[in-house]
Amino acid sequence: MKSKTVAEVRGFPKASPGALYLLATPIGNLEDITLRAVRILGEVDLIACEDTRQTQKLLNHFQIVKPTTSYQEHNEMVKAPELVMRMEEGARVALVADAGTPGISDPGYRLVQQCIRHNVPVIPIPGVSAAVASLVASGLPTHSFQFLGFAPAKQGQRLKFLERLSAFPSTMVFFEAPHRITETLADVLEVLGDRPVVLAREVTKVHEEFLRGPCSEVLENLRQRSKIQGEMTVLIGGSGEESQAAAGSQSVKERVQELMQAQEIDRMEALKAVARERHISKSQAYREYQS
Repeated sequence: MKSKTVAEVRGFPKASPGALYLLATPIGNLEDITLRAVRILGEVDLIACEDTRQTQKLLNHFQIVKPTTSYQEHNEMVKAPELVMRMEEGARVALVADAGTPGISDPGYRLVQQCIRHNVPVIPIPGVSAAVASLVASGLPTHSFQFLGFAPAKQGQRLKFLERLSAFPSTMVFFEAPHRITETLADVLEVLGDRPVVLAREVTKVHEEFLRGPCSEVLENLRQRSKIQGEMTVLIGGSGEESQAAAGSQSVKERVQELMQAQEIDRMEALKAVARERHISKSQAYREYQS
């Protein structure tokens, strides 16, 4: 008599024929994969990978032998219809990214859309997300947040990107490359002011690190390093509840006038001080002063 798997004993269904599994994989520590994810990887007919070499390391670790195929941003226009056809014929396909949840700043959106259009079931297998893991350990408010993918690489576009975020009231989360991180934080300081910032580096890996503090302090810490490496998640405090609580009931104009009288400073110096107090940019402080 054939022995049953753990999934069958507990009543969990086996991988369904003709379905797409969006399967989250570890972002560093291989122990972070779920039991369900390991089981599904062993049951599907094909694994579509962002990088087959990277996924093969994961499969080898868990002694899973399954065919893989490349599915990434450079071939998804062609590959998505091919995969949908296979699933319509009954194939079970798992989509994985190099790390984390597929479709989050990784290829996958187009494939999901086509599966839905062709009535192919789309089944999420949840797991690790670098953005969420960084957020919950950041110390910044988590009740509301905005995930923004990768910051623009070119400075002009990045400044516009940050300017659009200046009034967002809650925590902001985005990814950045290590060779651009100091430039990006300098732009954050210029556009958003000296807000609370957390830099989460190499989350779940051996050299995991969280840098917390005002943007200026985190930036200075990085500038003193001879080399900056690793996967980066940037988290920035919002302009809303926290800064409003710190500001009390005073308007920007009232606070500026108060500082000018108390400290005998000019209006521009007072505006800079208020911007620092409320974790907003100088331009935003000036707009509120004028309103």
